[in-house]
Amino acid sequence: MSSQTSVNLSTIKQTLSPLSLGTLCKSLAISGLKQYPSSTPIITNSPTNVSHIVFGMVGSMNTWKYKKPYIEAWWRPHITWGYLFLDVAPTPEFQTLPSTSTPFCVNENINKLKVYPKIVRPVQVQMVRTIMETFRQGDEDVRWYVMADDETVLFVDNLVEVLAKYNHSIYYYIGSNSECVESNFDFSFEMAFGGAEYALSNPLVQALATKLDNCVERYLFVTIPNMAMKQILLYMVFHHKLSLVGICDYRLIYTMTCMSRLLSTHPQSPFLSLHHIDTINPIFPTMNCSESINHFMKAAKVDQSRLLQQTICYHRPSNWSFSMSWGYSAYIYQNILPRSSLWRPLETFRPPPHAFFLDSIEYYTQQNQIVTTYIRRSVHGLPACSFTGNHSADAITKIQIGGRDCCDILYTTSKNVTEVKYRPCGKDEVIA
Repeated sequence: MSSQTSVNLSTIKQTLSPLSLGTLCKSLAISGLKQYPSSTPIITNSPTNVSHIVFGMVGSMNTWKYKKPYIEAWWRPHITWGYLFLDVAPTPEFQTLPSTSTPFCVNENINKLKVYPKIVRPVQVQMVRTIMETFRQGDEDVRWYVMADDETVLFVDNLVEVLAKYNHSIYYYIGSNSECVESNFDFSFEMAFGGAEYALSNPLVQALATKLDNCVERYLFVTIPNMAMKQILLYMVFHHKLSLVGICDYRLIYTMTCMSRLLSTHPQSPFLSLHHIDTINPIFPTMNCSESINHFMKAAKVDQSRLLQQTICYHRPSNWSFSMSWGYSAYIYQNILPRSSLWRPLETFRPPPHAFFLDSIEYYTQQNQIVTTYIRRSVHGLPACSFTGNHSADAITKIQIGGRDCCDILYTTSKNVTEVKYRPCGKDEVIA
């Protein structure tokens, strides 16, 4: 990776072509040609906040009515800003949406491209061009463009926290690797997987907007949007002397089928997004995918910085290990396990823990404390190894957690509720 070198933005030459007449943008009254933003962004020393971010989302009219609840779960009317780009003009039922809905546009018709007949996957090219089309909306004082699919749930506060660490005035491409080893191997370990979001700094998007269609002509064979973006960025680096800084700083989930085990062992770092929600099992038992996301967002709306932060503690009298993923789940293992083992996702042939999932979250004003409650969703079914001094946790039906950092377990055999009291860690305290 290259060093973080400042660039003279005034030297970036723009040769943008105007929007096609077929472009429809609900949020804008289009008359004549749009004016594109200046090639020199406004650079200030103020901290980055949500108003400095524009979200560009890709969707399809055929599936929008099914994916709409996922965007609504995280979208903040009149606070977040961005555009949902659809492949065709919306049907009448979606043309009269309230002002609190996500503004939507229609992707430009790529038939105008000379190389269109040779493009292997036109839909994928259209998805990549959404970056350029988002930039062409002409929003001012933008520091970051965040690209995602319509089936992605974003956690905005955590996203702002991550992006605020970087200098938005230089070329940044920020994302995360896939959790799929094969995908990383095929598409290189330095490629961000865009469905679950990646971020581009304003200067980088400005540079891309002037060259993107030329790059598309060079990579007609690419069938994956993320791969196309990586190829285009490499082209800009080698042919246009673009000094690019690539950062893998996202903590996101981009996987298939069962996600619960990953969410229950998320590291102590900001959790930014969920992706492929329709292709995984619901993350909460007894709920469908949409209900699960809305339930999960109850904790996210209270404190995103704590979301999924794993804490481990022990109840020595019962020989129990506790692993808590804040705002999602709490596990009880009927033996003492090392922290290194509890940090790893639960494996298929490992004895299953007693699993409890988020039921409610409450804020107590007088104590200035947030208390989350987790309830058992299924019978454990396996006895404790009593000859080793371990005790069964079958009687526990509810776990209540208050505070953060280190923790103490409050449990008596006469109760079916266990309390976990988080507290500041003591000096030189060792948790083992």
